[in-house]
Order: sequence, then structure tokens, then C-alpha cells
Amino acid sequence: MRHPEFTAMLVPARVYPQIWRLLLGVLLILFIYVSWSLLVLGGAVGLVAAEQGLWGVMPFFQELQVGRLPGSVALLLLTFGGMALGPVLAAAALHFRGPGTLIGPWGEWWRGFVTAFAVVAVVFGVLMLASAMIWPPVANMEPGRWLMWLPLALPLLFLQIAAEELLFRGYLMQQLAARFAARWVWFTLPALCFGLLHWDPEAGRNLPLLLLSAFAFGLVAADLTERTGSLGAAMGFHFANNLLALFILSIKGTITGLALYVTPWGLAEEGMVSLGLMVSILLLFANWWIIKALLDR
Repeated sequence: MRHPEFTAMLVPARVYPQIWRLLLGVLLILFIYVSWSLLVLGGAVGLVAAEQGLWGVMPFFQELQVGRLPGSVALLLLTFGGMALGPVLAAAALHFRGPGTLIGPWGEWWRGFVTAFAVVAVVFGVLMLASAMIWPPVANMEPGRWLMWLPLALPLLFLQIAAEELLFRGYLMQQLAARFAARWVWFTLPALCFGLLHWDPEAGRNLPLLLLSAFAFGLVAADLTERTGSLGAAMGFHFANNLLALFILSIKGTITGLALYVTPWGLAEEGMVSLGLMVSILLLFANWWIIKALLDR
């Protein structure tokens, strides 16, 4: 049984639910994402080559892969512009849907975003403070420099989480739900694709836990979207989670260029990182339970 809010959200998606439209839409999104990324990276390469010559291009790409500088992280976040634009254009061109139909009612979006953001920020923030008292993190950025980057970094972070939610909980989940009645198709498959997007060989033996954590988030975000008929709660959850993980305390060896602090251990190290991933999965569902209880009131 689907929530009535989600059923109402699917009305525009049911007008043109054909699977060939969805598949063509996915290809269009991929094309736009790749094209946008090449445009952004090409422009950055041009600036680097003009300033440092061709010898500076290879170090630039190497740094971009590791994400240890603020500019590298900002550039990576900017590449998600294509992923944000793709679902909007695919929905318009192939299903004749406006951007608002992907997002849901504005009032419900705002209520869900603020509620989810506040809950996740408090729960995960308290956990970070508690863990920092036991295992002190390593300073990574000077606070003054970090504050200077925030006005640019925060909108780019919102762009990144909005892109992923528009694609997975907006376009894919809604169009699959408009075409298929089976819950595992429209609810689980987008979450599984979202989880696999986080594949990182650098995680070593922690990779299964990393993928499980991303898959769990996909399920939670899908439930919040179905429950509210809006992307607001999923986006608020996503924004708070990534804000803490990318800008406050990042795992050493990951994308740390805009983080105030980094952990003393790397992603592939077993023990504390493995335990941390397991705890984070449990806290994902704890946050979900609190958010849904507040939104259902």
C-alpha cells in the first residue's frame, strides 16, 4: 500500500510511464552529466594550462582524484550540475513534466528538509563530539580559511545532494513507480543503484560496509520520499549527512579538501572504521525513525 502523498506525487509521472521513455531518459541524463563534467573539467584544465603550462595538467588531475585541496573538492561538486540538470530535462522532454513534479509541494518540501536536517545534524553532531573526546581528530584546515570557503562550498554541496535526489528519488523512483506496481522495483532498485554509485576500491575490506551504508541511506531516503510525497526530507537528511562528512570530519585518505578535521585512520583500516560504519548504519535508521515520527505528527 502506497502512501497517499506519494500516490498524488505520481499523477504527472503516470501520464507517460512507458519504459522506453525511462530508458531513453536515463541515456539523456548520462549524456548531459558526462557533457557537463567534460565542460567543467575542460575549463579547469584550460585555466591550469594557461597559468602553469602543459606540465601542470597532470598534477592537476592527480590532485583532483585525491581531493586534498579545497579547489579540487569544489570542482568535483560542481560536476554534479549535469546530474541535476539531466533529470529535469529528461522529465520535460520525455514525460512532459515540470521540475516541480519531481520535487513535490513546496510547503511539504520545506517542512521535510528542515526537520530532517535538524535531526541528523543533532544526532550525528553529538556522536562526532563524543567520538572526538575519545579519539581526537587531526586538524586539517585553518578555521579562518575554512570559513572563507563556506559561501562557495555550501551551495555546491547542495547542488551535489540535490542532483542525487533528483535522479534517484525524483526521476527514477517516480517513473518506475508509475510503471510498475511491484515495490521492489521502484523502491529498492534506485536505492541499490545509489549504493553502487559509492563503490570505492580504496575501502579495502570495508567496501561491503561502505556499500551497505549507502544502500541503507537509499532505502531511508526512498521511504521519506514516499511518506511525504516530496524530496524535502530526503534532501535535508542528505545535506546534513554530507555536510558533516565532507566539511566537518572526513575520513583520512578520502575527499578531505574542505574538512575542518580528519580521522586518525584511513577508510581501508579495519577496526575503528569498520565499527564506525556499522554504527553509522544503525544511526541512519535511528534518524529515520525520529524524522518520520516528527513528520507524521
